[in-house]
Amino acid sequence: MLKIGYVRLGDEDANEQIRALEALGCQVVRTEAALAEGPTAPVLISILDFIGAGDQLVVNRLEELATTSHALLDIVARLEARGATLYVADAEISSQGEGGRALRAVLQAVGALEPEGARGRRGSPAEVQQIRALKRAGVGPVEIARRLGVSRMTVWRKLRELDAHN
Repeated sequence: MLKIGYVRLGDEDANEQIRALEALGCQVVRTEAALAEGPTAPVLISILDFIGAGDQLVVNRLEELATTSHALLDIVARLEARGATLYVADAEISSQGEGGRALRAVLQAVGALEPEGARGRRGSPAEVQQIRALKRAGVGPVEIARRLGVSRMTVWRKLRELDAHN
């Protein structure tokens, strides 16, 4: 089993966070800029695309992965689809077994209470930047829509607007 650590860099001491993940047995630790968020963060996306069956994604805190429960559920689902698990060190919870079922139930309950705007469904400036960044990275419009949780038409419309301004 490969343990892959993930740290979204912020104001805290990055070296301390990395050492904590290494102490948990992570053979690989990847870091990402604090501005990158959730399932659209390039380093996190590459981990989710690479991670294999039996592997484990390890984070110090749940909020390093995403800021909404819907995004967290998407990440857990992507890990499960690849046969991998999630371990959150500060809460000592895993997406495996009974704890995993409880984690998903809590995230679903919290997601039901989140305002619609928190789900990333509106055309925020951040969303436009994410579409632009993913397009520059060579990701197609259909995949961009899937990753951001928006319609394909929204992506096409935003790309057309971006092309008109260039």
